[in-house]
Parts: sequence; C-alpha cells; structure tokens
Amino acid sequence: MTMSESQSRCSLQVALGERSYPIHIGPGLLGDTTWLTPYLAGRQIMVVTNETVAPHYLVRLREGLPRDAEVRELILPDGEATKTLASVSRIWDALLEAGFNRRCTLIALGGGVIGDMVGFAAACYQRGVAFIQVPTTLLAQVDSSVGGKTGVNHPLGKNMIGAFWQPRTVLIDTDTLNTLPARELSAGLAEVIKYGLIRDAEFLAWLEAEMPALRALEPQALTHAIERSCQLKADIVAEDETEQGVRALLNLGHTFGHAIEAHQGYGNWLHGEAVGAGMLMAAELSQRLGWLSSAEVERTAAIIAAAGLPLVAPADMGVEDFLSRMRLDKKNIDARLRLVLLEALGRAVVYDETPQPLLEELLTTFPRD
Repeated sequence: MTMSESQSRCSLQVALGERSYPIHIGPGLLGDTTWLTPYLAGRQIMVVTNETVAPHYLVRLREGLPRDAEVRELILPDGEATKTLASVSRIWDALLEAGFNRRCTLIALGGGVIGDMVGFAAACYQRGVAFIQVPTTLLAQVDSSVGGKTGVNHPLGKNMIGAFWQPRTVLIDTDTLNTLPARELSAGLAEVIKYGLIRDAEFLAWLEAEMPALRALEPQALTHAIERSCQLKADIVAEDETEQGVRALLNLGHTFGHAIEAHQGYGNWLHGEAVGAGMLMAAELSQRLGWLSSAEVERTAAIIAAAGLPLVAPADMGVEDFLSRMRLDKKNIDARLRLVLLEALGRAVVYDETPQPLLEELLTTFPRD
C-alpha cells in the first residue's frame, strides 16, 4: 500500500445496535482478505454481479475471499430495466441449485441495481441470510449501498417491492470509479449534492469548490466526499432505520425524479440525472413557498450543472404525467402528497401542505428539454 492510498482510506460505522456494521472506504481494498473475511457467515459464498462490472472486478474480488470457501458466481445483465422480480428469482434459483444454506453469504458487486436486488434476495432467502455490499458506482457508494433499503421496480413505480435488510459490511474501493463512465459519475454526484442540500451547508460549499477535482477523480477529494456522504446517511439511518420520520429527508428530489424515471422507462434517464432535475424542482417549489431566495435557487442550479446534470425535465412529460406518478410515492400518507423541500440550503423538511395550484404552476413552467 502506498502512502497516498493510506491517506485516502477511512472507515466509519452505521450504528444500529446488534445490526451495526462498518463502511470501509479507499483505493485498493478489493483483493485484500482483511476487508471481507471477517464478515462472511460461513463457507458458502454467492457473488452476484453484472456483465459490465464482472470483466473489471470479479477476479480481483475473488482474490480477497478465503481459498477454502465454496464460491459461486452469477452474472446478470446490466441496467435499471433488469431490476425486477424475475432477476431476483434467478438469484434464488442459483442459491437453491447450489444447495446453499442459511449460513451462506451473498456479495453484491456492482451498482445500485445489483445491490438492491442482492439485498432483497438475501432478505427473503430462507427468511434472511447474510450479504455484503461492494458498490462500484459513485451513486451506490454514497447512497444505495448504505442503510439497508433493498428491492425491485414495478412498472407503475420505482422500488415499490422490497424490504429493509442491512448488510454485514460495505466495502468501497474507490479505484472502481476509474472505469465508471462520466455520465454515471455525474449521476452519483447528484446524491452527494443531496447530502449538502438537506443537512450540511458547509459540505455543500466544499462541493462547490471541489467539483472539478471530483469529476477528475482526485483520490483524496473522492474519499472525503464519499466519507462525508456516508456519515450523513449513517447518522440519519441510525435515527430512523425504517423511514418513519427523518429518513424521508434522504428523498430530496426523488419524488419528482422517480416520476421521470418511471415515465421515461427505467434506464433512459439515469437515477442521478432524474434526481438532479428533481432537486432543482424541489428548490424552485421551496422558493414559491417563500423559503428560498432566487439567489439560493440559482446556487442550487449552478452546482447541479457543475456536476454535469440536467436542469430540465423531459419534453414529453406534462403536468398530469408527473402528478399521476407522484401520487404513487411511498412517502404519501392518506392520499396526501408529501414532498421533501428546503427551508434553507442545508436544511430540509418533509412537507404535505403544498397548495395544488402552486405545484401545478411549477410543473407547468419548469423548463423542458
């Protein structure tokens, strides 16, 4: 390990009592038995990845597993469109065909789609088995791999079928970002920006200054951004593991964004791209409610643009297209639309009293591509 690698490594803890687990972050973690072996439930290991990630990192991951383990591999197609019950059934089929028992461990090697599906498969297989997250995209590293949300999409709504099931550890090797397409990197930065907007104005200011370094994959900047994002999420998850309250704040931009994803067809807009546009929509609605100034909305738009994310909605989405999808959002209670909005930059709130005309005005006037 080089000195720069040592300086760019860190660990933190998700504090959930007996379900607590560590997150390890930094370059060069894959292939080192130190990071995976302590968290394996037994000798049976199923590594699930996809056709894009496998050629880059599957061999390196196996080098970090015990030599005497019974290791099986399942390589699934890539893409958000594969995040279905049919794909999860393939995981269960592979486990059953291999005769894996309750002491097996599933390892998710890939982005958020793989992580969500493998976690859901682990939650259900024999009523719950161990799993480990090894996220290889920035979006998965800072968001979906942490906190135990798992599941699949339904044609009518994103992530509508799933379970809360915590991993035993999250291993974030930042070297995996070296093969990440620029568009995917930008999508991940949307979730990083989200943390600054909802809970940490100082971090938001740091992101504004360091965005060029992040997009250039500068190791220490990346490690800091991932660590701070994971720490903020870990703190919120520790307060509210199953999203009964404060955890809903993590959905800033997501109600609008999920509507875009579902309407456009999963995978046509990347999740982070839709969230980027959705965060700007939330900021503009917050301004219309009198909470944000025009300068704060412009600042929000500027950092979203600096990350390489869209500032517009799809041209073919009308007001009712948005509303019909948004009514299916999981945060809604008793048919009341609950949105995550911004009282200030760095302070978010869940709000269910948005006047319908104000929301429709926003959806009518928001720029389209």
